[in-house]
Amino acid sequence: MYDYDNDLNIPQESRENMDLPAIEDAVRTILKAIGEDPEREGLQETPQRVARMYAEVFSGLHRDISKDVKVFTETGNDEMILIGDIPFYSMCEHHLLPFHGKAHVVYIPRDGKILGLSKVARIVDTLSRKPQLQERLTSEIADKIIESVNASSVCVVIEAEHLCMTMRGIRKPGSKTVTSAMRGGCRTDARTRNEALALINRPRNS
Repeated sequence: MYDYDNDLNIPQESRENMDLPAIEDAVRTILKAIGEDPEREGLQETPQRVARMYAEVFSGLHRDISKDVKVFTETGNDEMILIGDIPFYSMCEHHLLPFHGKAHVVYIPRDGKILGLSKVARIVDTLSRKPQLQERLTSEIADKIIESVNASSVCVVIEAEHLCMTMRGIRKPGSKTVTSAMRGGCRTDARTRNEALALINRPRNS
C-alpha cells in the first residue's frame, strides 16, 4: 500500500481527513466489477493514482476557506470590481465526472473593504474542489464574498461544460451551462445588476 502520509504533493487536509487506502480498495472493486483485471500491467498502479487524484480534486471538502481570505482596507473605494475569466475544475456530484469553465465575480466594496485579487480566485478554486453542482458553486462563491467583506453588491456568473453531457447521455460537446447568483444591490437594483453583467460580458481581446 502506498505511503500517503509522506507524500508532500498531497494536501495536508486530505492526508488528515481522507481514507486514501479505502479509495484504492474501492477502485480495485470497480475495476473488477466492470470486467477488468486490476492486476494487469497497465492497471496495477491505477488505484493509487486515483486515490492521489481524489486527494487533490476533493481537497476543498476539508480546507478551511478562511485561510483563503485576505481583506484590505482602501478608504473611499466603493466602485465596482471585476475579477473575470477565473478558470476552475470541479466534479459533478451526480456522476463524479468533471465540469470545468470560467467564473466571473463582480462586487462593490462596503467601508473600503476589498479582497486581494488572487484570494477571489482561491475562493473559487477551494469551493470547486469537492463534489459539486454548478448552481450551488455559484451561490457559495457569492455568499463567501458577502461574508468576507460585507460587500454591498455581488454578482457571480459561471459558464461551464459538463462531461456528463458531452461524453455520455445526451452527448453534446461544446454545450455550456451558465448560472448566476446576485446578492445585495445586484439583486435589488436593475441598474447595478445591468452594470455588473455588462462588465462581465465586455468584449475580450483575442
